[in-house]
Amino acid sequence: MVFRNGGGKFVCNLCTYPNDTPSEYFCATTPQGVRVDRDQRPELCRGTVEFTVPKEYWTKEPVGLNWLFLIDVTQEAFNKGFLEAFCDGILSALYSAEDEVDENGEPKRRLPQGAKVGFLTYDKEIHFYSCHASLEQPQMMVMPDVEDPFVPLSDGLFVDPVESRAVITSLLTRLPTLFSSVKNPEPALLPTLNSAIAALDKTGGKVVCSLSALPTWGPGRLFMRDDGKHPGGELDKKLYTAEHPGWKKTAEKMVASGIGVDFFLAAPSGGYLDIATIGHVASLTGGETFYYPNFVAGRDNAKLSLEITHTVTRETGYQALMKVRCSNGLQIKDYHGSFLQHTFGADLEIGVIDADKAIGVTFGYDGKLDAKLDAHFQSALLYTTASGQRRVRCCNIIASVSEVTRECVKMIDQDAVVSILAKEAATKLATTSATLKETRQHLTERTIDVLANYRKNLTTSSHPPGQLIMPERLKEFSMYMLGLLKCRAFKGGNESSDRRIHEMRMVRSMGAGELSVYLYPRMIPIHNLTAEDGFPDENGHLKVPPSLRASFSRIEPGGVYLVDNGQQCLIWFHSQTSPNLLSDLFGEGKDSLKALDPYSSSLPHLDTHLNAQVRNIIEFLKTLRGSKALTIQLARQGIDGAEFEFARMLVEDRNNEAQSYVDWLVSLHKGVQLELAGHRKKDGDENLSSTLGNFSGLRPAYW
Repeated sequence: MVFRNGGGKFVCNLCTYPNDTPSEYFCATTPQGVRVDRDQRPELCRGTVEFTVPKEYWTKEPVGLNWLFLIDVTQEAFNKGFLEAFCDGILSALYSAEDEVDENGEPKRRLPQGAKVGFLTYDKEIHFYSCHASLEQPQMMVMPDVEDPFVPLSDGLFVDPVESRAVITSLLTRLPTLFSSVKNPEPALLPTLNSAIAALDKTGGKVVCSLSALPTWGPGRLFMRDDGKHPGGELDKKLYTAEHPGWKKTAEKMVASGIGVDFFLAAPSGGYLDIATIGHVASLTGGETFYYPNFVAGRDNAKLSLEITHTVTRETGYQALMKVRCSNGLQIKDYHGSFLQHTFGADLEIGVIDADKAIGVTFGYDGKLDAKLDAHFQSALLYTTASGQRRVRCCNIIASVSEVTRECVKMIDQDAVVSILAKEAATKLATTSATLKETRQHLTERTIDVLANYRKNLTTSSHPPGQLIMPERLKEFSMYMLGLLKCRAFKGGNESSDRRIHEMRMVRSMGAGELSVYLYPRMIPIHNLTAEDGFPDENGHLKVPPSLRASFSRIEPGGVYLVDNGQQCLIWFHSQTSPNLLSDLFGEGKDSLKALDPYSSSLPHLDTHLNAQVRNIIEFLKTLRGSKALTIQLARQGIDGAEFEFARMLVEDRNNEAQSYVDWLVSLHKGVQLELAGHRKKDGDENLSSTLGNFSGLRPAYW
């Protein structure tokens, strides 16, 4: 922002229109035109600033965030152990360990002051619980009428978790036993969500809901839409969206009331849950879906508990509106993420927003930018904090404008490029008539366009014509794009609709850093660590061994590898792994692969050097995670089914119905050459695929 006339006028950096400076904001300027108080005003010297807003920006009275836990108590939830695990997870999320205390010596609060919690359980009926601190035991009220749900409690549904700790602990401890003999098999989820709207309508809030069976009871009942028959791996386009009007209406009501939902879904033996419909509510309200396709209580309890804790404790706001602005000469083309937008150009409406969400915005030219002026971008997020303050967060970015293209290429952010292409592809697949094959072809064409335009316009004639040139700032771009084609959201071949749609929505809402690891996993060898690996160096930084390329050709006989893609973490053991190494990692008596517990989710605490090294590396990887908790899963060669997941993560090999990295580069190179020669056809890849058979000698050893 530029101030003129001694501070009497300011020029808007977006529209360049001069305005009079309000008298209460006036300050004299230096001879250079800089305000004297610039360093004292955060909005003039910081890129991101938050302001507390007056009542004109309130939609309703701001209060602390109300959390409403909806707990599935059907037969499947009890039999799988999911009910007990979810209740234990809520307890560990709400209450810190005994050794965690604040500065006053009191037990540390997990939720901010003013936040409250409430509890509902549901099967064919909906059960409300009063956990008022004055009660000795929680009181349950049953609402059997799911056709017209309402809230039977006027007081006591939402309570302070610290004041009512004894009552809440008693409730969550007794719930699995309470419903052990009832065992209704069918949940009525949509009426329960409508009850949650009735409970939170006046204040807004956050809903955390568990589900372990297809909701086939009451209004909004769902049916088995996916029969598992997908010719060529192509899903019916109807399976990508929520067809039931009741679910769409409920999602829009939640956004209007400032409510968001996080779902924790445990599929019954990997069965169908219709995530396209259920997850639509989470996606539209700004929430998140945590999916456990084959939940096993002994193995997945720790992961579930950590993810509930992260959901409750991460920075969260609600009743949010977002607007993005840019300089003259630019215009907004598209938004990508989890939000509701009634018409293009309107503000983005978000029920809840948290620290793990990302929204992608693409801009286009609607005029010509002046190279003498900077380009400015601003996002303004109006929201209510978890402690009950109404704020607006302004994020500002300034970018230099240059007429020399080579200067711009030097500043490319590779992660941002891959992220926006991935979000565009996910949006295209979900909201248009494009098929999976057409979406993959679109991604391939975009990759060739980037490389061909760089070769055509930005390289010198010194490079031989038969050489594939990668931009300096996009060296790994082709690898990430291959990983995108191989991820479950876009891969060819058969894949359950639930997993495909879940990961497609996940790609739309995750940040650039998390997406990069998801597309190209880390693979760390732990059988040949040096003595210093896994411990701090002289500067206090943990020394982490370098990652290997994700290919089976890098695997050594007898090796043990830690593979992490930000969503799950595997430890893969070669069939010839040394018994001494196994004993050092897991303790005495664990000297063979078959002696290991396949349901282990963490390493035991031992005094051995190797055990301490690997535990330290795992703790370091936890700090790099997004919303998904890091627990380990064993993949023993020739024994565990998780070995197939390990093979799927080796994205440089030929798998996931796609080429190896070498073959992919060959096909890209051919596409670039055809583009430069003017012979490229963009409506299919017949010309590319026909050339691959000539390069079999370039293929590495495969899995």
